Amino acid sequence: MLRYVIVFFTGVALIMGSSRFQHIDREIDLGNFEKAEMKINRLIEGGKLSEEEVLILRDKIAVMERIRLDFRLTEDDIVKNLRPYFPELNSRQLREWEKSHALEMMQIDGRKMYFKQAHRNLFRQDSSAMARKLDIDGVQTDGLDEFLTDYLPETVQKIRNSPDMNGPWQKMKIHYSITLDADAVPAGETVSAWMPYPREDNERHRDIKLIDASEEDYIIAPHSAAQRSIYMQTQAVAGEKTRFSYSFEFSSRAQWFDLRPGMIRPYDRNSELYKVYTSEREQIRFSEEIRELSRRIVGDETNPYTIIRLLFSYIRSTYPWASAREYSTLPDIPHYVLEHGKGDCGQVTLLLMTLARYNGIPAKWQSGWMLHPGEVNLHDWAEVYFEGIGWVPVDQSFGLQKSEDESVRYFYTNGIDAYRLIVNDDYSRPFFPSKVHLRSETIDFQRGELEWRGGNLYFDSWDYQMDVEYLK
Repeated sequence: MLRYVIVFFTGVALIMGSSRFQHIDREIDLGNFEKAEMKINRLIEGGKLSEEEVLILRDKIAVMERIRLDFRLTEDDIVKNLRPYFPELNSRQLREWEKSHALEMMQIDGRKMYFKQAHRNLFRQDSSAMARKLDIDGVQTDGLDEFLTDYLPETVQKIRNSPDMNGPWQKMKIHYSITLDADAVPAGETVSAWMPYPREDNERHRDIKLIDASEEDYIIAPHSAAQRSIYMQTQAVAGEKTRFSYSFEFSSRAQWFDLRPGMIRPYDRNSELYKVYTSEREQIRFSEEIRELSRRIVGDETNPYTIIRLLFSYIRSTYPWASAREYSTLPDIPHYVLEHGKGDCGQVTLLLMTLARYNGIPAKWQSGWMLHPGEVNLHDWAEVYFEGIGWVPVDQSFGLQKSEDESVRYFYTNGIDAYRLIVNDDYSRPFFPSKVHLRSETIDFQRGELEWRGGNLYFDSWDYQMDVEYLK
């Protein structure tokens, strides 16, 4: 059996805001990364810091490096990528897009640097840019939309015809692998890997069977781990890539609730569930922006189900999907969505959860993978709790469906399809075994995590692969 050490530092939180280091945080906020690193190195070299303070400061350096990796395009790069669509492109137009946040950039050490997906996100966020792209490229077909067009009405009908209102099951075989670059760590050093593993404590999963693993010894996290993993170790070999892999089978089922506002009972506001899942925590803050936005969307409405539909529709119509910065670099993701006018699946999910909790509706995080044929990817969604019903899945980024049938149109406000791998029932929770160094992803857990005794191994040093086989 593997030997491991449980430590109290979990490497979960974004390390910012310590009162002693506010002068460094100010430099980071201003984009003065070189100056911040110089101050950090002086403090560490001074030898007067505790071990924990040294870890905090080194994590700040790691976060700055992650931001540099995300913001690595120059203005010349952006112009080159946009010129085929905008031959007349000039600096005035660039400044307008920057001001509206449609073209995401930041100043780093006195240089204007753009997000690595800024040019692609522009077409998703700016309506005139999107129209220009459609004129040139034409309408692109979406395989997922085509799949759901047939799948969702059939699923709703099957659930309605089921005596227990249960959705159809889909059996799948998964092969997952992580490959670390050769010589990313010194030869002979032990590399530890945490990889996503399906939850067995959720009624939408069953028949989970591990088929094989690349390492003879492994640890599958217990059900109590809100972010569930399979853990392995191996030694690095000089000149060779380090690889971890495993395969498993499982079945996942669709779930849909035929809800009406009158079905929702008053909440027991004294219950532990209510108190926990309507409270603030990291990434869920009831700021004045959130309060004002809630007033505009919800108004005087008090029915929880109606409120969720109002929030869902507003977020979908207001904040288009866009490629996201690494979450570990964002201390307040809902605020980021409001400020930049866009968000990926996890970002809009956190905004929905914040607004739901602010309105006294219990909401929690759920995530893992979407496994639809032809569209396998990382994915995040939520669950909200309705008294008298229970926990109900809500997939904010899937949005309202194009259908005249309201049950299908609003399917993802009170249901979810069968093509899901549920890994996480919460965010920013410790791993089992514990991770020593700052996680590459401090909030979610889908790609995996690697480290060795010398530190964390960030995403730029390894690749991951998910292969899905659909079984009858």
